[in-house]
Amino acid sequence: MAVKEVSNFKVAADNRRARYEFAVGDTLEAGISLTGSEVKSLRTGKATIAESYVGVSRKGDVELINANIPEYLQANRMNHEPRRPRRLLLKAREIARLAQGVEREGMTIVPLKLYFNEKGRAKLQIALAKGKQLHDKRQAEKARDWGREKARLMRDKG
Repeated sequence: MAVKEVSNFKVAADNRRARYEFAVGDTLEAGISLTGSEVKSLRTGKATIAESYVGVSRKGDVELINANIPEYLQANRMNHEPRRPRRLLLKAREIARLAQGVEREGMTIVPLKLYFNEKGRAKLQIALAKGKQLHDKRQAEKARDWGREKARLMRDKG
């Protein structure tokens, strides 16, 4: 049984489906460029990154595309667009590694978690991942079910 590590950051949005759909490889922590109303909206915890993805533009920027951060009601006319592309803040070496994984190895960059770190800064955990086939998903599901059954049997016996 996996032990969850205790973390001192607040998760604003989680992409739980990503680990089911993709075989996750290297993970990175990226800063994200947000406006003030987006940060306040994130703190309410209603953002979704489930259908979003990360793309590398021709200029060499990395962007979070199709993430939904709903409008902050108290911001009135100074509000933001909910699904605008948001720039990710990464080092040039990290961007090059991500671009190489996408171009040469046919991988995708998947957002896993959007959270606030200890300093209160919005961070996005991204990963280079390869899409799973249907039979791989079935194997993972069987292994997970067997793990649950095994834990239940051990708990009942001892």
